[in-house]
Amino acid sequence: MTRQIIRITGEDRVPFLQGLVSNDVARAPCWAALLTPQGKYLADFLIVPDGDALLIDVDARLADDLMRRLSMYKLRSRVTLEATGMAVARGTGPVPDGAIPDPRHPALGWRLYGGTGDDGTDFDAIRVQHAIPETLVELIPNETFILEAGFERLHGVDFRKGCYVGQEVTARMKHKTELRKGLTRLRIEGSAPVGTPIAADGREVGTLFTQSGGHALAHVRFDRLGPGMQAGAARLFPD
Repeated sequence: MTRQIIRITGEDRVPFLQGLVSNDVARAPCWAALLTPQGKYLADFLIVPDGDALLIDVDARLADDLMRRLSMYKLRSRVTLEATGMAVARGTGPVPDGAIPDPRHPALGWRLYGGTGDDGTDFDAIRVQHAIPETLVELIPNETFILEAGFERLHGVDFRKGCYVGQEVTARMKHKTELRKGLTRLRIEGSAPVGTPIAADGREVGTLFTQSGGHALAHVRFDRLGPGMQAGAARLFPD
């Protein structure tokens, strides 16, 4: 998984990001997302303090678009955005000096900025076990709502920090409605490509995503979970 590290410097770096992203930047390191004004996911990233700078650790495939959007919001903010060549290592074994714990879930281990490579951990297995979404797999730009993807459970959203882009929709989903759809783990027999529709008794249930060790992540309608679920050649069961 290739990452791009964006460095943000300048005296306004914390308030600049605070008005844009889903989490409380003052409590970094943290996981956060940038949303559309309609509350839909655009990108997720880790925000990590680094001296007088903040590092944004984002999937490299989303980095250019994220940099463009941050630059658009910059206006008169006293910040400088720089795409760096910094590498990031991650693992679940012995923790290297200078590494930080992944803020999403203890099972995701540590991340080391300036390090290289992974330690061989099967992160897909961990993600499936703990229902942790991945960028551009379970997290789809302009489609995913972060509460349906588990951001609250995984410490990726703060409801007390004040306004940010997409905050109104996210808060309304939290306080005024009950989630009817979302990311969940199912048992699976067989396999099917990521993105395969799940159906039961002729009705749409959801979409199949990452699979590992007899389980799968799926975005589903909770009221339609039950017997007879099928995704392509794979059979699915409530876990």
